[in-house]
Amino acid sequence: MQLQKISDLMKNVSVNKLDIRPVTEQNTEYVERKGIGHPDSLIDGIVDATSHALCREYINNFGTILHHNVDKGLIIGGASEAGFGHGKITKKIEVIVTGRATATAGGKRIDVDQIAIDTAGKYLKENTRYLDLANEVDISSKIAMGSSDLTGLFNRAKNDIPLANDTSFGIGFAPFTDTEKLVLETEHFLNSKEYKNQMPSVGEDVKVMGLREKDKITLTVAIAFVAELVDNIDKYVELKKKIRDDVIKNASRFTDKQVDAHINTADSIEGADVYLTKTGLSCEAGDDGSVGRGNRVNGLITPFRHMSLEAAAGKNPVNHIGKIYNILATEIANKVTLEYPEIKECDIAILSQIGKRISEPHNLNINLVLDDSTNFSDLQGKVRYISEGFLENIGDLTLDISLGKYKTF
Repeated sequence: MQLQKISDLMKNVSVNKLDIRPVTEQNTEYVERKGIGHPDSLIDGIVDATSHALCREYINNFGTILHHNVDKGLIIGGASEAGFGHGKITKKIEVIVTGRATATAGGKRIDVDQIAIDTAGKYLKENTRYLDLANEVDISSKIAMGSSDLTGLFNRAKNDIPLANDTSFGIGFAPFTDTEKLVLETEHFLNSKEYKNQMPSVGEDVKVMGLREKDKITLTVAIAFVAELVDNIDKYVELKKKIRDDVIKNASRFTDKQVDAHINTADSIEGADVYLTKTGLSCEAGDDGSVGRGNRVNGLITPFRHMSLEAAAGKNPVNHIGKIYNILATEIANKVTLEYPEIKECDIAILSQIGKRISEPHNLNINLVLDDSTNFSDLQGKVRYISEGFLENIGDLTLDISLGKYKTF
């Protein structure tokens, strides 16, 4: 990038010191993660995988990524009957992928709907174990052609920096608190291949809610058990106790704070009314899913932090601010706090203007919470330099996003 551009960027980057208590020093904190089998996460994963598949098809057939935003989608829950040792689906789960995508260019055509349907089936096969795709799921695509103004905006900068598709903003923060790390890693642990081999009755639909009260963290974990692998109520209780012990033991890897865990708190053990499913998924029995209702791009829902409400999954990785700037803000914050651990909190917001280059945001605001002994003046220029470096190389980031190297949920 030319020096003039760097100079222009500097006018739009502000680095500020905030004299506030960081989240880690506040008395209370809530953190949530919806696991990979939660219906909101499943549909996020499906539409983002569809965007990646379209990117590959566009490059293979047209030599470039064409305009698309498949960031709308729905899982309509089915119906099921599940009891100890058995389960069956009585009404199919429905998956609908929708949005906008280019199907024709230069005399060539690709079947956008079939790509979406095939991708959704592949994603479900790779991320669930007990779902019978042929008999228990209906998948459809209702993707339409994009509007001419946004498609034109997308195409206007084929050989230059892309132009922002919207006036919007992205949010990122770092580092994670102990509670945030613990909630994220607890779901990763329960849905890991290693733990599934050890405890196959644990379904993919795992939701973790963390509450920190001063130095105590309480995890409330919802797990859709696989009914076929749980013979009776005694076995169910035994499994719950084992999982609770495993979660607390695993927590010691991420925090020194006191940790307690509660599994499936809605259960009635006396009445044998417990959380059993045929597939390990709550969407088999009426729990619906919608794009953007789940985790943010850092994998968490954090009401004690700044957040964007953008549904990043499924948006195009070339010029859609709702995806790019949320990932960019998170990456900058991670880099800043990794380089300068004396920063207690780094909060970043990036605002675009529609039609302007994505490398030249309307504003990039960085708020820092520092140790008392840290000299803010020494850090200010260094943090600005890091952020400008990311903007200068934003093409590398968008390429990696198109290749699926970044999670959006």
